[in-house]
Formats: sequence, structure tokens, C-alpha cells
Amino acid sequence: MTTIQSIINVDPEIMGGEPVFMGTRVPIEIFWAYLEDNAPLDEFLLDYPSVTREQCLALLETAREKVLADARAA
Repeated sequence: MTTIQSIINVDPEIMGGEPVFMGTRVPIEIFWAYLEDNAPLDEFLLDYPSVTREQCLALLETAREKVLADARAA
């Protein structure tokens, strides 16, 4: 199972502590903005080649698991 700590890095020395994809300086918020704009995943990956498809899919899977767990607990 992938953990959020293996996908996201939060370090005050990198992008002022904004959550970024591990091993990159690409803010997670940019990924969500692409999705909100209905941009295909491939477009995001072309624009930010330091982020891997596996990282994006792991983030989506982790978010899905969190939403479902929260819904079941409610």
C-alpha cells in the first residue's frame, strides 16, 4: 500500500513548504488544477516531466481510499 508520505513531500526549504510530488518541485495543487480544468493526465505529464504517471496514479488512489474511508465512517 502506498502512503501519502511516499507521494508528497512537505519541506520548508522546497517551494516554501508547499506540498510537492516527492523528488520534484511540482506542487500537488497544480495537479488538482489540471484535473479541475479537465486536462488529460498526459498533458500534465508532458508539462511536468519530473512527475511520473505512477506518482499521479498513486495520489489519485490514495485520495480515493481516503474519501471512501471517510464516507464509511460518517
